[in-house]
Amino acid sequence: MSDTIVTAAMIAIGDELLSGRTKDKNIAHLADMLTAAGIDLKEVRIVGDEDDAIITAVNALRRQYTYVFTSGGIGPTHDDITAEAIAKAFDLPCEHDQKALDIMGAVYRERGMAFTDARMRMARMPRGATHIKNPVSTAPGFTIGNVHVMAGVPSIFQAMLDSLLPSLQTGAIVHSTIIDCPFGEGTIGQGLASIQQAHSDTVIGSYPRFDGETYSTQIVVRSRDLAAIDLAAEAVRAMLKKIAAEKNK
Repeated sequence: MSDTIVTAAMIAIGDELLSGRTKDKNIAHLADMLTAAGIDLKEVRIVGDEDDAIITAVNALRRQYTYVFTSGGIGPTHDDITAEAIAKAFDLPCEHDQKALDIMGAVYRERGMAFTDARMRMARMPRGATHIKNPVSTAPGFTIGNVHVMAGVPSIFQAMLDSLLPSLQTGAIVHSTIIDCPFGEGTIGQGLASIQQAHSDTVIGSYPRFDGETYSTQIVVRSRDLAAIDLAAEAVRAMLKKIAAEKNK
């Protein structure tokens, strides 16, 4: 198993996300897929369809993390400005990619549809970018440097990500174990903090629940080290057993 730590950030692009007109589904999907691949998603930003916002986010995140993934803003309309903004972030010209034009042109001819200027916009990318295959609607995403640019439509984003993931460096897998706790966070908080301090090679999360009558908590212990998880989980279970015994006195 690799012990390499690979990190990532995501930029979700679109005024419709910030206004609430569109509910994002891509963040959760990316998080699931990266976790399974051993890539740590460390940060997510949501920005509007504005050059400066996209450029600022791309330049900040690409220097900090192994990979940056973007979604949205590579369609055929005037407000789809992601390709141009990312080209500016890399100080590169944004131009029609001939390979993308050939692929898309052939598909539109086969469908008996005009390959309009608007549709050609989807073949624009920074000079030197490589394609991310799009098996759903043909128009490719692209990679430039460590930035991977994909569509915002969830089905297309997911298909592009499936095409991209096998080519990425992956890291050590984060494992986890779940402990169901019958007590609320107020009861376990202090003890759980002490356990976390004593087991710094794990990350312990607590997630409160309320079923309409009683509070309970789901405790999740995460680590790349299975033995470390076992030790921390044993400490958590011992704490819960002690709390239960004290309540039953």
